[in-house]
Amino acid sequence: MSEQYTDEFLKKVLTQSKRVAVVGVSMNPVRPSYYVARYLSLKGFKVVPVNPGHAGETLFGSTVMGSLRDIEGQIDMVDIFRRSDHVPPIVDEALDCFPNLKTIWMQIGVEHPQAAEKARARGVDVIMNRCPKIEYQRLYGELRMGGFATGVISSKL
Repeated sequence: MSEQYTDEFLKKVLTQSKRVAVVGVSMNPVRPSYYVARYLSLKGFKVVPVNPGHAGETLFGSTVMGSLRDIEGQIDMVDIFRRSDHVPPIVDEALDCFPNLKTIWMQIGVEHPQAAEKARARGVDVIMNRCPKIEYQRLYGELRMGGFATGVISSKL
């Protein structure tokens, strides 16, 4: 069963997160990790893409990092686009690299209660099985009740 998060909590997380590392981002524009990272960057988040297979390439004006350890400076949120069984080492690396980390966000279908508890024990907020793009759109009025954007429905990215 998925955890429940209040809208107030989700808004707090989205408001306090300025620099976001997206772990498992794809260079393929039809993959969810690509368009979620793109959306966040268009909404003013500083997105740091992380994918060892594309390290050194450029995505949304940022250099793709091979790992969280390669990132210079502080990260507010780590958004994980990896299978649940890959979460623990990512959380460990995030906690090691970013002493002021505010949030670990696991995408839809990604949950790891033990890793979440470890992060929470360090004072880090954790969200599992949710998407920051969907939550941002829902909380800030970009989705109507039907779940569609308020404009024209299109298959264009």
